[in-house]
Amino acid sequence: MHSAGFLANLMARKFAARLQHEVRDLGLAPAQFMVLAEMAERDGLTQRQLVERLEVEQATMANTLARMERDGLIRRAISDADRRAKCIFVTDKGRSRLEIAFQRAQKVNAIATSDLTSQETEMFVNLMNKVIETLKRH
Repeated sequence: MHSAGFLANLMARKFAARLQHEVRDLGLAPAQFMVLAEMAERDGLTQRQLVERLEVEQATMANTLARMERDGLIRRAISDADRRAKCIFVTDKGRSRLEIAFQRAQKVNAIATSDLTSQETEMFVNLMNKVIETLKRH
């Protein structure tokens, strides 16, 4: 239990399981929540852009987006910049689910860090970001 990689993986699985529990009634899987959250920052991204931003496999993203489109959470439209590409937009249904999911994700974060002070939480988040950036460089 002293391996950073093991602990990070375990923590990620615990967060994902708790988030799954919190958003299950919304019909959202954690991967779908990640896509909606990323698109809240910038609607109209392409599948390739989402793959790069979320660092997931192309096939995984394609399957996630297909389910989201089927469920009416997103819609696709031909890109004005590149007629071969399709831009993805969050629907009203997706946006309303995202608002609720964000609130529930904040609840999960609050529970997970409830034994930490606000300074410890800030340091923890900063350290995680630092480790992620280090791994990206190598």
